[in-house]
Amino acid sequence: MLGLGAPELIIVLLILLLLFGASRLPKLSKSLGESARELRKGFTDDPHKKEEEKKEA
Repeated sequence: MLGLGAPELIIVLLILLLLFGASRLPKLSKSLGESARELRKGFTDDPHKKEEEKKEA
């Protein structure tokens, strides 16, 4: 994963904790996860298939 080891990830997490605070981190991670899920879904969905489904309905 980008050549990051455990010590680097811990440092990044500590910096995020200092910047955003403990109360906002769960919301931030949830938002990031949803964004990544939608991005993956956008890459795997076929836009032509969606247009055909709209025409049939």
